[in-house]
Amino acid sequence: MPDYRVEHDLLGERRIPADALYGVHTARALENFPLSLRPVHPALIHAYGAVKLACARTNHELGWWDEAVAQAIEAACTEMMEGKLDAHVRVDALQGGAGTSTNMNVNEVLANRALQLLGRQPGEYDIIGPHTHLNLHQSTNDTYPTALKVAAIHQLHDLEREVVALQEAFQGQEKALAHIVKVGRTQLQDAVLVTLGREMSAYAEALSRDRWRIYKCEERLRVVNLGGTAIGTGLGAPRQYIFRVVEHLRTITNLGLARAENLIDATANNDVFVEVSGILKACAVNLLKIATDLRLLGSGPDAGFGEIVLPARQAGSSIMPGKVNPVIPEAVAQAAMMVIAHDLAITQACAAGNLELNAFLPLVADALLTSVDLLTRAGDILRRLCVTDLHADEGRCRAHVSGATTTVTALIERIGYEAAERVAQQARREGKSIRELVVEQSLLQAEEFDALISPEAVTRLGSAGQSRP
Repeated sequence: MPDYRVEHDLLGERRIPADALYGVHTARALENFPLSLRPVHPALIHAYGAVKLACARTNHELGWWDEAVAQAIEAACTEMMEGKLDAHVRVDALQGGAGTSTNMNVNEVLANRALQLLGRQPGEYDIIGPHTHLNLHQSTNDTYPTALKVAAIHQLHDLEREVVALQEAFQGQEKALAHIVKVGRTQLQDAVLVTLGREMSAYAEALSRDRWRIYKCEERLRVVNLGGTAIGTGLGAPRQYIFRVVEHLRTITNLGLARAENLIDATANNDVFVEVSGILKACAVNLLKIATDLRLLGSGPDAGFGEIVLPARQAGSSIMPGKVNPVIPEAVAQAAMMVIAHDLAITQACAAGNLELNAFLPLVADALLTSVDLLTRAGDILRRLCVTDLHADEGRCRAHVSGATTTVTALIERIGYEAAERVAQQARREGKSIRELVVEQSLLQAEEFDALISPEAVTRLGSAGQSRP
């Protein structure tokens, strides 16, 4: 048996390894696009399997294939959905042609795998062909964006679960650290007293908003242009196929997908991906803010804030003995920065479409799905390896409160602004604590001072006093 087979396209013949599931179109793409040097995202491959399965079932239902061919094609599509054919989709994640190389790589793999299931050899395209069967009543221009939307929805479900878990981790710390009064800061300067628990509650609330925004992304992505073929007119596809194919995809994926009312718009315009990317960017912004805050609060341990202790994960220096760095927040921050960068790439790619099609969807797909992955993994490591096991340095927090002149802000309602300012200046001058001075000067009893800087007092909403008549 020869170790290669000959396939041809409009540009001529190519030798393909005899047992390869890919074909001539994939071979040319491998030569043309050595760009990112990484393959198409697995989630897109799996979603493409679902799209091709929906198309196959519809074509079978409409009588285009005999039973044996239909069963083989559907079995191959199912294997792709399940991730069993990932290694055979080899084209680069970044490619020209609006995703045609990915579509044809998928078509070739499915056709050749179906041939194997029939006991035939790859390349016997007169029996099952990449174009004649696997691309029947389809185009890259409707299958690729549909597969991307299906992949994104599935990935976003994973991200939503991780954001909820991280939110709950911060809610746990909100309760655990509710009793610890500390100095709150604005513009990195001492401001007013707060509790560590309330700081953690702010992170939990931000993540709650992220969770809701991510949940709503499915509404944006559920409208697909499958059946629109080349530009949304359904050219070459039977009307019954167009009406039925999305119904099959909805059943296969168990997602609430719907065919776009205006298929030309859904094929030409990709602003929905920009909208979803913006929501991912918002999540990245929150993660970057949280990671930065955790690094600040844990800085030191001797010459920094040192108010929280982050779990030690690895030695921090090859030259400084005993140094432990906040590597988890640092890694999360980098993931967030990359998502923000991806958002710009997605924005530019979607804006660069022309007329009835956008040629740059491969970049959109790679950046969008990678961003979801980065956020999901970042949330996971931040929760498991940092937030769950962080704890407070209660002594350091007490020392900051005792020594900080900002503590007088909590006393203004009782001793007045001028007295508070005088005590603050004296404390700086003489190196005494605010508590010591107000008690010495009989401005407050020690018990009164302690009550005014208690967790309940510093987190109370507004003043406990009555409004003036």
